[in-house]
Amino acid sequence: MKEKNNLRKTLSVFICVACCSLFVSCGNSNTGNADKTKDNESGISASEIDKKNGGNNDDDYAASRDIFAMDTYMTVKAYGSNADEAVEEAIKEIERLDGMLSATDKDSEIYKLNMNQGGSLSEDVSYLIERSKEIYESTEGTFNIAIYPIVEKWGFASGDYNVPTQDELNELLKDTDFSKVNYDKNNQSLLYETETMKIDLGGIAKGYTSARIMDIFKDLGVTSGIVNLGGNVQVLGTKTDGSDWKVAIQDPLDEDSYIGVLKTHDKAVITSGGYERYFEKDGVRYHHIIDPKTGYPADSGLISVTIVCSDGTMADCLSTSLFIMGKDEAIAYWKKHSSEFDTILYTENNELLVTEGIADQFTSELNITIINDDK
Repeated sequence: MKEKNNLRKTLSVFICVACCSLFVSCGNSNTGNADKTKDNESGISASEIDKKNGGNNDDDYAASRDIFAMDTYMTVKAYGSNADEAVEEAIKEIERLDGMLSATDKDSEIYKLNMNQGGSLSEDVSYLIERSKEIYESTEGTFNIAIYPIVEKWGFASGDYNVPTQDELNELLKDTDFSKVNYDKNNQSLLYETETMKIDLGGIAKGYTSARIMDIFKDLGVTSGIVNLGGNVQVLGTKTDGSDWKVAIQDPLDEDSYIGVLKTHDKAVITSGGYERYFEKDGVRYHHIIDPKTGYPADSGLISVTIVCSDGTMADCLSTSLFIMGKDEAIAYWKKHSSEFDTILYTENNELLVTEGIADQFTSELNITIINDDK
């Protein structure tokens, strides 16, 4: 049985600072002190420039750090006089949320909720349950955090991959109705209706984490920064020269290539695709994005979906949801919510579709079909 878990995930970030370009890859981990990256044509580090200038109060001063968390490599980068503190606080927040939201860590809040069929919720988890419920209803059940028992059965939680029988899936589907996870907003608590129900916030956690990091940056006076949480990218402001950030959307058929580049600012850019994590058995590939209606990996005709949105939490949920929906339903959903997000859809027939709100900011060597909001 072949398996693949692509920790590089779905996006690479092209950051152009001063006269040179920096390619931020999540393939190199550095969990030491925040490092000062080389952001000038001569190759002198930002820290060396700072010493020559007598302090680190230059807006071009950069601090960055890599960390492995939430089963992926992450990069956090901030600019300005408070960049070091902002990056360190961001790393602390990643570690805090990772310990809280994991479905497999026995010390996490989610694991304990699943073992006890509910319980009291922290502020963070209460917020995420509420947002998950909103998206669940908005997508008519396509985004469903209660699908976790089926994810476990396929082996995507443990790495012990397995192809369930139809009878096994039919039985498990009975306990994946999110409406049966009773959320009490006033008391911030959950109660599962059956003992076998479990939830997993993996489809929303990274988006929420990137949004929290943006809050930390703003609180500390950072006006230019970027986070790449295993491909879940969110940017604050513009680059220090005032130009937009450039985010390259990975080619789902070739992890070393990309299908296009998006110029953006103050946005989350989050992509989902079946190529991120999968295994093969008897010549059939099974990926990790499960359709909650069938219990099988989604087979929608889409191989990559990118969401561009100011709300990282929403972008994370919708990238998965639209991938499951397929082209026609995804377009119909966008037209109902076009004021909230934009999207880039890539089909198994190599059709590249981009919504009109970002059409002028996205470039590709492929033919692009623009989706207009003609409602």
